[in-house]
Amino acid sequence: MEQDKLIKEIIKLKREKNAVILVHNYQRPEIYRIADFIGDSLELARAAAKTDAKIIVFCGVDFMAESAKILNPDKIVLHPEKLAVCPMAQMVTVEQIKETRKKYQNAAVVSYVNTTAEVKAESDICCTSANAVKIVGSLKEKEIIFTPDKNLASYVQSQLPNKKIIPVEGHCYVHDKISADSVKKAKELHPNAKIVVHPECRPDVIKLADAVCSTSQMITYCRESDAKEFIIATEEGMINRLKIECPGKKFYCAGGTCIQMKKITLEKIYDTLKNEKNKVEIEEKIRLNGKKALDRMLQFS
Repeated sequence: MEQDKLIKEIIKLKREKNAVILVHNYQRPEIYRIADFIGDSLELARAAAKTDAKIIVFCGVDFMAESAKILNPDKIVLHPEKLAVCPMAQMVTVEQIKETRKKYQNAAVVSYVNTTAEVKAESDICCTSANAVKIVGSLKEKEIIFTPDKNLASYVQSQLPNKKIIPVEGHCYVHDKISADSVKKAKELHPNAKIVVHPECRPDVIKLADAVCSTSQMITYCRESDAKEFIIATEEGMINRLKIECPGKKFYCAGGTCIQMKKITLEKIYDTLKNEKNKVEIEEKIRLNGKKALDRMLQFS
């Protein structure tokens, strides 16, 4: 089926089935065209919590669809590609969290939303790249077990020197591969461009930034800035969103591709919604405990 017809069929199915399609910023640009909401992890979590649709189709990696199900146990949550698995979320286990808690018994556990439902269930609160500093700063505990992104943990520590951040380490392979040298070379080529960096990047990359932003914050920063050119250090798909949201401005990508995000296609979305395939299911005890951590994040946000 050709693309425009496929898009029309998906939109028709949405109406017939009372479905909502949530789309992460890193998705393919054609998928934006069938989205009811496009955003970063925090924005999508909020949208999932508020929707009154019967079916949620989540176009993102696995942990995002899991979060939607945690927040919506009575809704059907569909993930168009089960193999769209976030590698970072797989880098930290429940056993690691429990062992670290034994060593730091007075510490709070803050889990990035880029974690499995099981890890969320072992956590005190979740955070996203958009609110990690605010959430950690709001906690009464001085010691914070932070998982899984080591670079985000380092960034939070740099912003909150009075806290002791204890990382249980993982990383985003896309952001961790962005080098300071590549960003410097981009700046040499585009000297008037502002450097906008995701906090999952390495510390030496963050030091070069004019602004450190989650993907949604990147849109706001670039839209409000007087600058006309921007070097964007995050997954390359964000460039497509920025071009739509900030017409007339130029964007230069300093990041690679998240292969997992790109596994979702219009064809898979159509098939998943038409046949209500790939339903996300979570054990109730894990869901309830994970919901506490997510709800606490959303209440704070």
